Amino acid sequence: MKSVKIKGMSCQHCVMAVTKALEAIDGIKNVSVDLKTGTATYDEIKLLDAAVIEQAIKKAGYDVG
Repeated sequence: MKSVKIKGMSCQHCVMAVTKALEAIDGIKNVSVDLKTGTATYDEIKLLDAAVIEQAIKKAGYDVG
C-alpha cells in the first residue's frame, strides 16, 4: 500500500474527485481518500512513476504535498 498527501481538499466532493482520478490510472486499485488527514492510499499493482499520480491529482484540481 502506498500513500500520497493531497492539498486543497475541503469536502466530500473533493474526496470523490481525487478517488475517481486515481482509480482511472491503470495499475492502481483499492483507492481510499481521507479528508481529515488529506491522504490518499492505494495499492499499486504495477510499477508507476510518481509523476503519473501527481499529474492525475493536479488534473483533478488539487496539489500533492
